[in-house]
Amino acid sequence: MMFSQRVFCGQLTADDLGRKVQLAGWVDALRDHGGLLFVHLRDRSGIMQIVFSPDVVPDVCQKAALLRAEYCIAVKGEVTKRLAGTENPHIETGTIELVVTELTVLSESDALPFSVSEKTMVAGSASTAGTGRVSEDLRLQYRYLDMRRQSMRDNVMLRHRIFKCVRDFLDENGFLEIETPMLTASTPEGARDYLVPSRVHPENFYALPQSPQLFKQLLMVGGMERYFQLARCFRDEDLRPNRQPEFTQLDLEASFIDEEFIYDLIEDLTVKMFAIGGISLSRPFPRMTWAEAMETTGSDRPDLRFGLCFEDVTDLFGDTHYSIFRQIIARGGCIKGINVRGQSGKLSKNVLQNEYAAEIAPLFGAKGMTWMRAEGGRLESNIVQFFSNEELEGLKQRFDVADGDVLIMVADASYAVVTSALGQLRLHMADRLGLIPEDTYCPVWITEFPLFEATEDGEVTSSHHPFTAPDRTDFDPENIEELLALRSRAYDLVINGEELGGGSIRINDRAVQRKIFTALGLTKEETKQKFGFFLRAFDFGAPPHGGLALGMDRTVSMILKTPSIREVIAFPKNRSAACPLTGAPSSVKREQLAELGLLNLGGKDVLPGTAEKENDIDRISWVSRIGIAEDERPVMEKILAQAETMARLAADNAGSEAPIRTVAPAAARMRPGIEAKRSPLGESGQLLKSAPAVKGNYFKVASILE
Repeated sequence: MMFSQRVFCGQLTADDLGRKVQLAGWVDALRDHGGLLFVHLRDRSGIMQIVFSPDVVPDVCQKAALLRAEYCIAVKGEVTKRLAGTENPHIETGTIELVVTELTVLSESDALPFSVSEKTMVAGSASTAGTGRVSEDLRLQYRYLDMRRQSMRDNVMLRHRIFKCVRDFLDENGFLEIETPMLTASTPEGARDYLVPSRVHPENFYALPQSPQLFKQLLMVGGMERYFQLARCFRDEDLRPNRQPEFTQLDLEASFIDEEFIYDLIEDLTVKMFAIGGISLSRPFPRMTWAEAMETTGSDRPDLRFGLCFEDVTDLFGDTHYSIFRQIIARGGCIKGINVRGQSGKLSKNVLQNEYAAEIAPLFGAKGMTWMRAEGGRLESNIVQFFSNEELEGLKQRFDVADGDVLIMVADASYAVVTSALGQLRLHMADRLGLIPEDTYCPVWITEFPLFEATEDGEVTSSHHPFTAPDRTDFDPENIEELLALRSRAYDLVINGEELGGGSIRINDRAVQRKIFTALGLTKEETKQKFGFFLRAFDFGAPPHGGLALGMDRTVSMILKTPSIREVIAFPKNRSAACPLTGAPSSVKREQLAELGLLNLGGKDVLPGTAEKENDIDRISWVSRIGIAEDERPVMEKILAQAETMARLAADNAGSEAPIRTVAPAAARMRPGIEAKRSPLGESGQLLKSAPAVKGNYFKVASILE
């Protein structure tokens, strides 16, 4: 069959009545009316009902009776109007149908692992979309079938339209789409790199890019002035619901600009992208400094769709008799709270005390939680008697309290604990009480992030990356207190509590860049080793420049209102960073490892544990990560000898009908002594010498997956 005359199902309308057409696609659903067969034919554009009638072409109707779901077929016939009362409002072509005169079965289908059809054939019936509860791993294993569903197909097609919108918009604004390398050098950008071994350069590795950060800045040095790329990026990170090991980001950089250029450009683009999903965003987007966001919501990606902003009430309790507050204030702490307006009826004393104060608040890191309810013009709680009338009146005025309101307060000597715990309580209560309005979008720019963060060893590290410009350049790189007070010229775009992207104005002054590296404790040799090729380019007249990266998977997911970014990615990894479709990651042949020089990467170096495997006892000690003392070795030798004897007996009797049923007598063995004390091996470091990773004096294990 020739397909040159093929028409898409979804393109047919009532204007095509009487037209003879050719369609091709998959059998979505079938309905047999005693010889008259109705079929939903589905292609990428939509669904068209086709009819096989024995009165038209009997032999074709007999052939059609053998059709099953997901058979791939091609048909020819005439477009006709459906009989009155049989129209189907659930499909766009619901007023017409095709009476088939020719049928070709292009490919048959096995029984499906799950239902693909999402449309009902019967007029007036509800759509079946979303009724099938199929595990995500099964859907990902058969992703090519999952993509035949209309909802999944629409996600992929709308993603394409959003990406096309990005390309068209940036092209109109003078940006060039330029590809940067996928195989590059490993650089310290925060997350772990995915490494690619080189066969040509044995024992050396490429890294897959976490972002094109260095290359896009080099493009600015190269005079490209405005660059963008829908870049594939890779980060070997601990998993979260909206994070993938490989992802797509809109990466852009421009020269001779400031922050206002980025704000105006990205706001315009964001409005256009969201409009594709039928979402209207108003401009300009509001702005909050990082300090203001933390002060009022406890998060640097605040959700502004509802109120519940913090109020600081520390000053109201300067002379309080409530001992807990008094002790916290004496230690330099603070007290913050939120007013949950009109929710007293839903937050009973039992819920507030036994759930939130006793369980939920401690789960969020708070040592406690104070609550008060407003009833009859008074504040009531189990501790209200400890506060003076002046303090209670001050609370009512500060929070603008009305009857039915509930006050939630967190106090702690640590400002970070207060803001973090109260911020999580804010989100928890908003979700529980239904305070978050649907189909509402509140974008906000978060600005003036700290340039540095303190480390556990009293040093500093970059909050973003070491190429972010500071808000001032007259700082002392040796003064830790001054470094922690610096703010950066960085900015994040946040919508509904989700960080969609961020960027900064970059450093283009060599002297300032050297001061940043000095502050980070990098020597000239370390700087040259890590960033030598990059910094050399800045010796040749680097222009002022800045940029931003938008997470496109997150952005598209928000526009299309999907529960996960996996719903807008054609072939995503699952929650364990594995691919159920291909089985990746998988083992490779030993010959491949040998070819890449990975069997003994240290060359002549002794592999870890080699010395410990010289005899069976040392090997067991190594594998089990349990040390065996000298006075325990004779007992272990006896046990191993018994085990070896039993193993030989089992091998000799492998073909007999009387299997070995007994082993060495079981006995509980404990080391002598009941006094708790630290092992000398712990003091010397020998206890953890076999650990894959150590943090402090503890054996470090992998993070628990969500």
